[in-house]
Amino acid sequence: MAIEINKEIPQGTVEQRIVYESGNEMAAYAAHQINYHIMGYFPISPSTEVAQFLDMMKANGQHDIKLIPADGEHGSAGICYGASTAGGRVFNATSANGYLYMLEQMPVQSGTRFPMVMNLVCRSVSGPLNIHGDHSDLYYALNTGWPILMCRDPQAVYDMNIMALKLAEDAEVRLPVIVASDGYFTSHQKRRVQTFTKREDVQAFIGEQPPVGFADTLDRNNPITVGPYMNEPDYINNCYQQSMAMYRAEHVFDRIRTEYAELTGRDYPILDLYCMEDAEVAVFLMNSASEIIKDVVDQLRAQGIKAGSIAPNLIRPFPQKAIAEALKNVKAVTVGDRADSYGGHGGNMVNEIKAALFTLGNHDTMVISRIYGLGGKDFYNEDGHALFQFAIEAVEKGKVEVPFDYYGHSVGDPNRTMKRVLNPMKYEELNTGLITVKQDEETKKLNVRIPPLRALTKKPKRIAPGHGACPGCGIFSGLELFFKGIEGDIVALFHTGCAMVVTTGYPYSSHKATYIHNLFQNGAATMSGVVEMFWERKRRGELDAYNLPADFTFVMITGDGGMDIGMGPAIGAALRNHKMIILEYDNEGYMNTGAQLSYSTPMGHRTSTSNVGSKQGGKVFHHKDTAQIMAATHIPYVFTGSEAFPQDLVRKGAKAQWYAQNEGLVYGKILIACPLNWLSEDEDGSNIVGAAVDSCFFPLYEVEHGVTTITYNPEDKSKKVPLSEWLTTMGKTKHMTKPEYEDSYKEFEREVERRWSMLKAKHESPYL
Repeated sequence: MAIEINKEIPQGTVEQRIVYESGNEMAAYAAHQINYHIMGYFPISPSTEVAQFLDMMKANGQHDIKLIPADGEHGSAGICYGASTAGGRVFNATSANGYLYMLEQMPVQSGTRFPMVMNLVCRSVSGPLNIHGDHSDLYYALNTGWPILMCRDPQAVYDMNIMALKLAEDAEVRLPVIVASDGYFTSHQKRRVQTFTKREDVQAFIGEQPPVGFADTLDRNNPITVGPYMNEPDYINNCYQQSMAMYRAEHVFDRIRTEYAELTGRDYPILDLYCMEDAEVAVFLMNSASEIIKDVVDQLRAQGIKAGSIAPNLIRPFPQKAIAEALKNVKAVTVGDRADSYGGHGGNMVNEIKAALFTLGNHDTMVISRIYGLGGKDFYNEDGHALFQFAIEAVEKGKVEVPFDYYGHSVGDPNRTMKRVLNPMKYEELNTGLITVKQDEETKKLNVRIPPLRALTKKPKRIAPGHGACPGCGIFSGLELFFKGIEGDIVALFHTGCAMVVTTGYPYSSHKATYIHNLFQNGAATMSGVVEMFWERKRRGELDAYNLPADFTFVMITGDGGMDIGMGPAIGAALRNHKMIILEYDNEGYMNTGAQLSYSTPMGHRTSTSNVGSKQGGKVFHHKDTAQIMAATHIPYVFTGSEAFPQDLVRKGAKAQWYAQNEGLVYGKILIACPLNWLSEDEDGSNIVGAAVDSCFFPLYEVEHGVTTITYNPEDKSKKVPLSEWLTTMGKTKHMTKPEYEDSYKEFEREVERRWSMLKAKHESPYL
């Protein structure tokens, strides 16, 4: 049948248009219409797209927001806090472990009462690693002092982002606000959305930015102190004022949503109540699942069962009175929590609902708690029926037999324990004896002897075939070449990144040696603990029973931008000089989250957060030289390598092992190809990284005890090529040779030549 658009689309008093977009797109679209001053961000799935969409619009001149790529979520939260103290409007987006990494900054922002808006695109908090949607990150936000608005679909994401800023800046509130949506359910699924047609109508609704009031760090006539040290009773008084502001946010939001409904025809009451007028059984769910449950209500009503559903549009402040009122005549309610409060006999929502009922005198409504949908587990119509059935059975029996449980899980069968697929590699196969490393007693330099590479092909690969990397990915060819130089057993730790994700899809693993994973930023610290525990247990004789043929070599693998967010712990490990290797595979971006710029991305290169358009020509600042940064910590050995020069890389692998077993920390960096995001042919990877070396963008050298040696000089061999020749091998950089981007290209070329000249000077002098 035909759709009557006037009935299907809410009508308001402002001009609107219809788009078909995802939740992430609508968060970005609302932000661009508001035209915030600053967004500090760091990519993490599934929130990454928000910054990507804004950068694309920025490249085309559609907004004036200053997008600041941080070195990690903690840094992005600091950028946003600093910007908010300076009197402007501030925006951010994050998810899961990224939110936890910025967590200590959250109460600082709310406790000092600086408004901003942050989209929390909800995702599982690991470990084990899972990137799909539940509310385990959201529940950490409950005690941070930020009002929290909930979004069940992309339309709500758009609308709540606009209302959130007005709420944050209201004189009665003046708090930062979280807008929460479900990762991959709402964030990536496209839906029909109605938006303001004109940016000026959005800005008229939110109004002029109010005076900051007591604080603006850029007001030279009124210097202030932000976040002073407080003793009792000042601190408790400050907390009381913040608490009162939070509770006022409920009625302020109620006023704002009424104004918004008049403009747009879309209303977001504190509670979204469906068929609750005479309901005897109900289900409470949040966000995306709360829409599915409405169909279940209709089906149960058709069977004569008085069913209803409740979904909050606001969970901080918690709408205690509204929930108690909605449930006053309900006999039993099932509360679905998409995260557990481990040990609390239910998730956060069920315990807050129980408290609301008890506080307001309702001792009759039976409450059933079920944890559902963890790790992005889909919620279907039949799942809704199951949740209602728990409430129906409680009414029939007059009691709740199982007050708390998980729903949709399997406890596992001990008789089906996974069995080893690959047998441990034999030490004799790994320790070929073909590679020898000896230290000259006088010069203290290492003399390395490696056989022809074909002789090392007998050495088994440490990573099994069958991983899920993209065709042409240079990670594993580069890693395996490096590992050819390592004799004996290893223990490997991988940061989060492509190399980790594609090799460990549970219940399978491509790793034939012992493998550990930890968070994107903390691998170096984690491996430090492993290394020191090994040496301490060895000192105490606790490892004698293992009959180890030789010492392990401990290798931490990082990449995909891991030396941005992980730089601090890496430097800490270097300064402590643990006996381990940190090996960075540099693919020039955050490739595991969709090719966003990292600090290793060269200037002018196109990424999904350094787009190319009429107003922007790729990344606007130079790449980080991590090898030189690590050399400055005075560790025993630093090197760079490339699979295009295999003998050089194998030789450096052998040196790295010797130093890591005898003296201390080693840092190595290998450039690897990423055809998917470099926009290059799968089979061209080795040639491209070889051209990067020959253009002197990625020089091959080593630093032993502070002395720099260039191990391959293309100038001496008459093989140096122009920088443009390397750039034209990749689709992501072909624009740089066009006349309109000449200034960017020249600046990049000057910097590459400057760094190469400095390296040659260091090669000539042991004192540089």
